[in-house]
Amino acid sequence: MASPRGIRHGIAIVLLLTGCRSARSLYDTEFIQVLRDSDQAYVTPDPVTPALPPAEPVVQGPQPVSALIALALDRNPRVQAARKRVEALALKVPAAASLQDPTLGMTFFPEPVQTAAGAQEFAMGINQKFPWFGKLATRAGIAESEANVARAQLADVELETIAGVKQAYYEVYYLQQAIKTTKTEQRLLAELRDVANARYQAGQVSQQDVLRADLEISQIESELIQLDQQLTSARARLARWLHIDPNTPIVADMRDANQRVPDDLNALQRQAIAARPTLHAQLAALERDRQAVSLAQLDYFPDVTLGLNWIEVGNAGISPVTNGRDSVLLTAGLNLPIYRKRLQANVRSAEAKAVETARQYDRIRDETLEGVVDLFATARSQQDLLELFRTDIIPKARQTLDVSTRAYNVGEVDFLQLIDNWRKLLRYELTYYRLEASLQQTLARLERLIGGWNAGPVVP
Repeated sequence: MASPRGIRHGIAIVLLLTGCRSARSLYDTEFIQVLRDSDQAYVTPDPVTPALPPAEPVVQGPQPVSALIALALDRNPRVQAARKRVEALALKVPAAASLQDPTLGMTFFPEPVQTAAGAQEFAMGINQKFPWFGKLATRAGIAESEANVARAQLADVELETIAGVKQAYYEVYYLQQAIKTTKTEQRLLAELRDVANARYQAGQVSQQDVLRADLEISQIESELIQLDQQLTSARARLARWLHIDPNTPIVADMRDANQRVPDDLNALQRQAIAARPTLHAQLAALERDRQAVSLAQLDYFPDVTLGLNWIEVGNAGISPVTNGRDSVLLTAGLNLPIYRKRLQANVRSAEAKAVETARQYDRIRDETLEGVVDLFATARSQQDLLELFRTDIIPKARQTLDVSTRAYNVGEVDFLQLIDNWRKLLRYELTYYRLEASLQQTLARLERLIGGWNAGPVVP
């Protein structure tokens, strides 16, 4: 039979080994990969190179915006981080609903304590704290509300990512169209220069017309260089949202990208209040703060601690009635919540925090309503301007250029007037594509503000 000392040592060793083995366990495969990647970043001479994600064939060539949005929601680091935050906070709910670890204590006697029952050489006790009724459930409710805040924030990050992809995508589209249009008008300008050169050779105009045409062609070359640089930067911004190589030559395809402008402002405002994730996050935070008030009020009630103590008693005693039986003691205790000022301060602090969260909700709600009105008016204005440019301004500008070109051929219009008409046509065409892209960017911001087009039947 094992000695009492051996039993004591065995219990201690088992407890220590069990705790050490559990502490070294890893559960999340992504965490294991993060450890490997971070170690690699420290030992690699150039940690930037392996950190660049490779260019993916799926985003090379013309791409609809829907495909890039799906890719961004799958790969964007902010979205992935927000999802992990939800997971981390959700896993805290069962932890908050659990009791604290019991405490195990051992007492060794350098000198055995002699009693009538025998010598006491060792004592061991275990204690468990039990919070007052409702405290664990309230703590779990607070943790669940924190997870709900994170879930709403995740939805907001996803909407932000969608809006970011669309903003960058439509900028790429505008620059593509601007380059294409500028090159088309550049060829037209070259034809006008040929006309001016032919008339100069015939002695009908001065060399100034040819020189002015050459100067305009050089200016167009300068503008194309700037547009190419802007396109490279816009593609890099779009690649950042997609978490891919910024050198990926993404080409925007607008065939399925046009979002119609809603026509019901009141419906948009109602949807924004009902579906905007930022407002849902504030409501979850308010619920968390309300439960924090309840938890502070529960601190007025004591927590109970129950314990079991075992005292080892030796067989050899100094009394003839020695029995050598070990002693087992039951203990009970509770904390005394007598410092009322501290308890009251905690309750009042929690109440103030809840009121602050409610006022923050009101602020965000007002900003949301203002933003919906502003973006709605902007989108309607851009839509009207697009129609005006498409049906009136650009056709008339093109007609004016055609008339002035024929008039220049017969000497009725000077070359400066012809170049001015050409410049106006180019400017109007670029403005049209700028408006087209800006309208879609405005609708992307509106989509994020109202919680997404799929959140309610507000878009015809």
